Amino acid sequence: DKLSQVFGAVNPVASSHFNFTSPEPTGVVVVVCPGSPPLAGMVGAIAPAIAAGNAVVAIAAEPAPLPALSLAEILATSDVPGGVVNLLTGSHAELAPHAASHMDVNAIVDAGGDAEVSKVLQMGAADNLKRVTRRDLEPRDWLGGRARDPYAMLDTLEMKTAWHPVGT
Repeated sequence: DKLSQVFGAVNPVASSHFNFTSPEPTGVVVVVCPGSPPLAGMVGAIAPAIAAGNAVVAIAAEPAPLPALSLAEILATSDVPGGVVNLLTGSHAELAPHAASHMDVNAIVDAGGDAEVSKVLQMGAADNLKRVTRRDLEPRDWLGGRARDPYAMLDTLEMKTAWHPVGT
């Protein structure tokens, strides 16, 4: 509930208007999770999108999908509403074209680290102009401060600007 105070602004304008910029969630975000570390990487990749108010479709780490299933059990008993986090397991190379070309997906966060999958995501997203962001972190960085960067939320936020006339 503090996103607009932190990332929003009142913009100076040279007319008799107020100009406000406020962040709004993008909508449905696909997150391609890193393979190492599987659980910490997945949480570090999906948490900014959830905190920004988006619904997430997370593609679990291909070599180690079991931590994602453990996370699903935790989320099922948590206060996170049902449907906010949706988990897929399987080959990133097979799931990426479908995620990139799906018209109901609004943004993609690629934290998987695979150059071929990234290329497929970018090419598929170009057809329907969805935002693709890469989070290239080393496995040790997913356990440290770089994975907890609050500005990672900006990757899944849209800035909306509104003009209001000044009443006289």
